[in-house]
Amino acid sequence: MPHQPAFGRRLRKLRQARGLSQTALAGDGMSTGYLSRLESGARQPTERAVAYLAERLGLEPADFEEPAGGSLAHALTLVASTGSQAAMDTLREALAAEGHEAPVLRWQALWQLARQRRLQGDHAGERADLEELVRLGDEVGLVALRVRGLTRLARCLRSLGEITDALDAATTAHHLAREGDLEVEDHAGVLLALVSVEAEAGRTPDARAHTDELVGLVAGRTDALWAEAMWTAAAVRLRQGDPVAAEAYLEEALEKFSSGEDLVLWLRLRLAAAELHLQKLPPDPEAAERCVTAAEPALAFVDTPGLRQDLTAIKADLAFLTARYDDARVLLGELAEAEPRMTYRTRVRLDILRNQLLIRSGDDRGIQGLRALAEQAQADANLGLAAEVWRILAESLAETAAERPAAPGV
Repeated sequence: MPHQPAFGRRLRKLRQARGLSQTALAGDGMSTGYLSRLESGARQPTERAVAYLAERLGLEPADFEEPAGGSLAHALTLVASTGSQAAMDTLREALAAEGHEAPVLRWQALWQLARQRRLQGDHAGERADLEELVRLGDEVGLVALRVRGLTRLARCLRSLGEITDALDAATTAHHLAREGDLEVEDHAGVLLALVSVEAEAGRTPDARAHTDELVGLVAGRTDALWAEAMWTAAAVRLRQGDPVAAEAYLEEALEKFSSGEDLVLWLRLRLAAAELHLQKLPPDPEAAERCVTAAEPALAFVDTPGLRQDLTAIKADLAFLTARYDDARVLLGELAEAEPRMTYRTRVRLDILRNQLLIRSGDDRGIQGLRALAEQAQADANLGLAAEVWRILAESLAETAAERPAAPGV
């Protein structure tokens, strides 16, 4: 049997969540005065009263018990004040146990939980949280919440390699943002998602136009939003074959963005710079090594499986480019033993590297493997990645032909 005053607080919360007055809830089977005393904690409820109120609210009597971790509002307060893993676990427990809180409160909880999933590299879990968050945003009807949910979902879907769905989400968010009177942060966040997805989809002219709009929107800032814009602009310029402009954007971000603003983003910028130096033609492994050396100490403070795996993947690429093939194989082996916490693009990049190592050892299965990766990326509408794999395949074929001796008489 529920006890006071917890029962009264819970009863009031459930009634208000449904928009009911005390008179409407009491109905013909209970006086409004008695209901008021129950909510205030002045009267202990009887089994009959609990059963009656549960039926009126469409609940089970057990639903009047407070969740073990406390209310959702209390759990959100813990997350805001500490941000610890324990607080996040409490929040997820409260969300699972609480089905009657206001939609906005549930939206806030899902936003925090999805953010944690992203930091951990758990993109599949993040997607589940974000899909529910988008549904709640539609239910609440606030444009800002709808835009933020769709924006974050688009970026998550891109990380999973689901480019068509990501483009749909980003395009919808962009349309809503343009129609609504939203803040600069919301407009810039939408453009960040839209540009990254357009680039993956091979829509380079659209990505370039939206990048220019994004850079203009955040001009004069040096915060996290500005740093992400510079990072995104660099990625687009690199895919357009302009590594000089790409490097200039990233160097400006590395110089002006402080680790005190956001240490995770500060670290990611250095990993992004290392990738840029490895991907440009010709690659610059020494510059990439300097970026890795600068980033690695920060992992002691923000170490997550996703970041650790991203760094290991870059080290494997670096080892391959510097002809340390055994080191590259060892690093790939370490990644194969761990639960993957990487984006779709990073996982494909590692598969590319595995096939390159096969080719290097004289195993023609590497050629077939690269071809399969390119065809799969193309089928997934990830045209930017497909073009990159086809290029690497062509280079590998050329190197193989040059290194293998011609047969007698040829």
